[in-house]
Parts: sequence; C-alpha cells; structure tokens
Amino acid sequence: MTSESDATTIPELVGMVHLSALPGAPGFDGERATLRERAVTDARTLAEGGMDAVLVENFGDAPFRPGEVPRHVVASMTALVGAVRRAVDVPVGVNVLRSDGPGAVAIAAATSASFVRVNVHTGARLTDQGIVEGRAHETLRLRQRLDAEGVAVLADVAVKHSAPLADRPVVAEAREAIERGGADGLVVSGPATGAPVDTARLEEVAGVADETGVPLVVGSGVTPDSVGDILDVADAVVVGTALKRDDDVTAPVDGDRVERLVAAAPGR
Repeated sequence: MTSESDATTIPELVGMVHLSALPGAPGFDGERATLRERAVTDARTLAEGGMDAVLVENFGDAPFRPGEVPRHVVASMTALVGAVRRAVDVPVGVNVLRSDGPGAVAIAAATSASFVRVNVHTGARLTDQGIVEGRAHETLRLRQRLDAEGVAVLADVAVKHSAPLADRPVVAEAREAIERGGADGLVVSGPATGAPVDTARLEEVAGVADETGVPLVVGSGVTPDSVGDILDVADAVVVGTALKRDDDVTAPVDGDRVERLVAAAPGR
C-alpha cells in the first residue's frame, strides 16, 4: 500500500515476530542460539506464507521498561533483527517495548529495516509500567542524525494496554501525532493484545489519516474472518495472535494459519 504521502509506503500484511525473553530479562533461558533460531524460523514462516512484511518485537521481555531500554537490549535486538533481515526478502520493522522510539530507530538504521512502531510517540498514557511519555522529539532527531529518513515511524493512537491521563478526543491525538509529532503513519489497536479494534474509533482515526495523507494500520485483533472488512477501512494490518498455534501469542507461528489469513485478504 502506498499512501498519498510521497515518502511512506507500508506493506499491507505485516506478521509479528514475537521475540522470546532477551538476555537480562527475567524470562531469559540462557540460550541465545535458540532465541535467534526461533526468530528466524517465525520470520521465514510468515514470509513463505505470503505476508508482505514482518515486525520484530521484544514481546518476551515483560515486565517492560516504560521508556528507554538499556544498551544490552538494543544490542540483542540489533543482532536478532539483522538475522531476520538476512533470512527473509520482505521488509522488516522494529518495535522496542514498551515505547523506545529512539532505540527502535537506531536498530532499524543499523540493520536497514524499513519501519518502526512506537506505542507512545506523542502525549502520555497510563500503563502497567506507569506513565509512559512520548519522545517524538528524540526519535525524529535521532533518525535525522543517523541519515535514516527512509525508516517510517508508525505511531499508535490510544495504544492497547493503556488509558488516557485526561479525556481527549482520539481525533485530536491522531492529528497531533502526525502534525506535531511528525509520524509517518497511524496505528489503531484494540484494548489488549489480540483484541479487536473498536469500529467507531477506527473510523474516526481513518478520517484523520485521509485528511493528512498517511497510512492507517490496524495493530491487533485481525483474523481471517475480519481482515477483509478491516482492509476496507485501513491500509494495512499487523497480525500476531491469529497466526500462532492455538491462538497462543507465545507459541510459534503456524504456517497454515498464515496461509489462511493471506488467502482471506482482498485481492489475494
């Protein structure tokens, strides 16, 4: 999908590579080779099943830090994203949880990844990590310093697993992410991982995306049954849970599920 914006192209079907716990996280099992093998295998399964891109995320690192992650996390993710980039011929994205936009841009620049997702790019949200504040000013300045303007920044609007600190219209949040935060695209999700997006909210944010000429991405709850209707409104989807064995977000990617999702997308 190509937006009306001159600079931003986001693949229509993006599959999640949920990394197991990285070194330094409570759940890390000490097996770096196994961690890399699982990431590469999931990425290949997604690409071979027909997904247009993959998004690598440190999902196993819970409990997440609220903002900037330590250097060893950036180092580990750079190695893993690089391994995924070498393994597949589709665009690769990066999301550093909970919301380290500068870290994600640094990893993307080092590995020639195509885009990053930032959960709180502007404003602030109340989360299980506490208050997470946007760092758009750091993320975009670092992207410029690294000569990585080709790395698209996709900003979540009212991101899942969070609540607002004040009652604000979602349309205002979406518009500010683009006009004041410099985001290249918007992401709308349901309230939690794997949860479907609220239709009314999706329509509201779609209006902002149309006005500003940026792509709109749905970031949770997409299934073979819903992907067609969602892509009637949104430009792209990020799919994780529905592509995992038994709908278990921590399980490996299931190739048959990937093929069903791809076959259900319009025009496939």
